[in-house]
Amino acid sequence: MEKGLKRIPSKEYEKIHPEEVFNILESGKDGLSDEEAERRIQIFGPNAIEERKESPLKGFLRRFWGPMPWLLEVAIILSLLIGHEVEALIIAFLLFINAAIGFAHSQSSERVLELLKSKLAVMAKVIRSGQLKLIDAKNLVPGDLLIIELGDIVPADCKILEGSISVDQSMLTGESLPVDLSAGNIAFSGSIVKRGKAKCIVVNTGADTYFGKTAELVRIARPRSHQQEVMLQITRYSMYLGIVVMIAVSILAYAMHLKNELISILTFDVAILMGCVPVALPAVMTIMQAAGARYLASKGVLVTKLDAVEDAASVDVLCVDKTGTITMNSLEVTSLIPLNSSEEELLELALYASSEETGDPIDLAIVRRARGIRTKGKRISFTPFDPSTKRAEGVVEIEGKRVRVVKGAPQVILGMCNPDGKEFIEEKLNELASKGYRTLLIAEGEEGYPLEVAGIIALSDPPRSDSAELIKRLKELDVKPKMITGDSFPIAKEIARIVGIGDMGVSLSDLRNLNESRVLEEIEKADFLAEVFPEDKYTVVKSLQALGHIVGMTGDGVNDAPALKQAELGIAVSNATDVAKASSGVVLLTPGLGGIVEVIVQSRKVYQRALTWIINKVTKVVQFTLLLAIGLFWLGYDVLTLMGMALLVLANDFATMSLATDNAKPTLRPNKWNMRNIMLSSVVLGLLLLSEALIAIYIGKKLFSFSQKEMQTFILLTMVFTSQFRVILVRERGYFWKSKPGRELIASISIVIAAFLLLGMVGIVVERIPLSASLLSLAYSAAFTLGIDPVKVLIFKRSGLIS
Repeated sequence: MEKGLKRIPSKEYEKIHPEEVFNILESGKDGLSDEEAERRIQIFGPNAIEERKESPLKGFLRRFWGPMPWLLEVAIILSLLIGHEVEALIIAFLLFINAAIGFAHSQSSERVLELLKSKLAVMAKVIRSGQLKLIDAKNLVPGDLLIIELGDIVPADCKILEGSISVDQSMLTGESLPVDLSAGNIAFSGSIVKRGKAKCIVVNTGADTYFGKTAELVRIARPRSHQQEVMLQITRYSMYLGIVVMIAVSILAYAMHLKNELISILTFDVAILMGCVPVALPAVMTIMQAAGARYLASKGVLVTKLDAVEDAASVDVLCVDKTGTITMNSLEVTSLIPLNSSEEELLELALYASSEETGDPIDLAIVRRARGIRTKGKRISFTPFDPSTKRAEGVVEIEGKRVRVVKGAPQVILGMCNPDGKEFIEEKLNELASKGYRTLLIAEGEEGYPLEVAGIIALSDPPRSDSAELIKRLKELDVKPKMITGDSFPIAKEIARIVGIGDMGVSLSDLRNLNESRVLEEIEKADFLAEVFPEDKYTVVKSLQALGHIVGMTGDGVNDAPALKQAELGIAVSNATDVAKASSGVVLLTPGLGGIVEVIVQSRKVYQRALTWIINKVTKVVQFTLLLAIGLFWLGYDVLTLMGMALLVLANDFATMSLATDNAKPTLRPNKWNMRNIMLSSVVLGLLLLSEALIAIYIGKKLFSFSQKEMQTFILLTMVFTSQFRVILVRERGYFWKSKPGRELIASISIVIAAFLLLGMVGIVVERIPLSASLLSLAYSAAFTLGIDPVKVLIFKRSGLIS
């Protein structure tokens, strides 16, 4: 970078005199030349946001790297070494499906940056070499002179040199009121000019703009994926158990009578790997979440990130953006305080100094409130609100007299009026301000005579009709709502009181000089946070996460995007910007927050289904690995063939896939993944079911005198039948008969049982055994598995799985 061309934060330019700004940016009254602008693009880069992408091929191949893929890849190699090509192909197919699902799920991760980039793709009116030109905004550089006026999107951060404008920054700050800017102020990229015209100098472009910093926050925001943590822990525990058993058995087998049976040992190792790796886990999680997402779509809620369906179950703090989320994001006249007239007469006067055509939110609020009022006078002239004078004015003819009506900021209007009653007026203004209302004064007077205050108009952004009920339901679900707003403390306190959030609040400005631990403490205990800057929302979410909370965040503006992405559950309301929607895991399709309770309740159902799958899987791994080990030494051969192992995996996964739509009861508290307790209870249950399988081997030896292949079929059928009844056993945390399984689950279990009864009777790919033996296996599995239900309930109570 060349000397003199510095990168200075946009806000700092407000403190710098325009002449000094010209010197810093090496610009002049005629702007830059095209040649100089081209040179500066090489220095500062285009007025766009850099996008970092991983190639699709690399992203897909990365899915084959990690603990779970490694185990399956080892199993494939071992299967090929011992000549079991069919089994190797089955394992490879499972590995490929797992990789494909993970790859497809990751493809939408960069949508937020794409939308932010597209937001800058606007045209700009620029002065170069003294000539006004229309250029693509991506070609703007620091030092360019801009003209911005009504309807324009501010294309870069710029300092106003001449003129005044009123801008809508709601996409950036989330706040509904327009902001008045004049010479010396900074207009931020992404703002929309609602009134006025100004000449500006560009101070920052692209990623250096305030908008660009938001994009960078979105890029670095990385929520903790609890689903990924859970899957990693399950894989780790299963892998450890499988590897320990595999190594122990291999050493013992080699040292004892199987030392020459290398093929048998390798077959055992492959079987252990196939049984222990939770290969279906990513697919099952995705299917469960997709089923929940389909249900939520029918309730007016769009799920854009499937992880959100599960993550919402654990949310214990919901950060709610006030403007447009709790409130209507629309000003309304709340109170009329006339001094020497009626409310209707005061409103009539205000109407003379307002116009719907201006699009000004205050004018629109007055016009809406005045509908139906018949005016007595005829307006002769109208001067819209001017940010520099902070007032609007109308001249009206009433009963042959010309009356001047002025509407504007209280202190400005008071300075123009007769001082009579000033103390009373200021007292009322302070009272309204303490309740969070925005106030206007209306003054009138005949032309040529002093003005007199006619009354006070109070305005506010009122709460949505469903906000109070939503807050109540959230508290019933043990989720703490925490309102966040850029508004002042009085406004925040009043809204929090009305909707029932609470009265414990804090202004972020009061926390800036406190140490980190005190800041965290204040943020955690506050019911609402006021005077929050856009970048603070991201920090608030991170702070709550640092304290161990699972955080939800609602929002609608560009400024909310980093916090929405960082939160475990980002919720964009229906009127949200595209960037906010893309940053969120959930988008509400209807106004307000009526769908948020549905999200939490449905996600807790999905959590219960996922918990059922995990308990079922870990229980099976414990039962299966120890059975293979004990059976190898007891019988002297593998209790299951590799084909039998593959059939068992497929049968178990077929039934558990239907858990995605199973009936489930949501809890009244946030769900937490306490993996230690989940694993311990599953291990104990697995040991109980191991005893069932060992007794089945004894029955097969004593009652039927099976050959090796017949015994392998009998054990396979027993394991398959047990796996089906085990799903019924663990799907209900209480006694299994307290809730009815879903129709899909009943159907899949019935199909698996019928298919394997037929398999054993006909002898397809397994050795045929008598139908009586198959039916005995079925009856025994049902009686034993469901018979230990009281023990299961006791185990779950001790481990905290039953609240």
